[in-house]
Amino acid sequence: MEAPFSLRPATQADFPAIRRLVLAERINPTGLDWQRFLVAVNSDEELIGCGQVKSHRDGSRELASIVVVPAWRRRGVARAIIERLLAENPGTLYLTCRSSLGPLYEKFGFHALEPQDMPPYFRRLSRLASVMNLLVDFGETLLVMVR
Repeated sequence: MEAPFSLRPATQADFPAIRRLVLAERINPTGLDWQRFLVAVNSDEELIGCGQVKSHRDGSRELASIVVVPAWRRRGVARAIIERLLAENPGTLYLTCRSSLGPLYEKFGFHALEPQDMPPYFRRLSRLASVMNLLVDFGETLLVMVR
């Protein structure tokens, strides 16, 4: 039986769809470079999910921009994207997410960090999110995790 979706590196033509997905989920849109993205496409080559690993000036690397269109959620798309990105990017990876998503990422070996254990980029981001109450509308906090 053929998989209902496949994964491939993003192309420049995918960028508008990647950007729409990220903005629709209210994920931080900074650092969107299509060349870092892995995308999931259905049998009609429609983009149904994406994710990237991006580097920061402090040397840390982040698993980021993991998004799946609502109609394709709970079908293994996010898991496939995350597993492929982790396999292709060994070593230490960080991520930020809403606190309710912590258990999902724990399944991939991530664990939450305290501010004093975060690299500078993530410490600043965590402080900013806290000061601005960025996730208060969702009743959540920003979680910084490492693997």
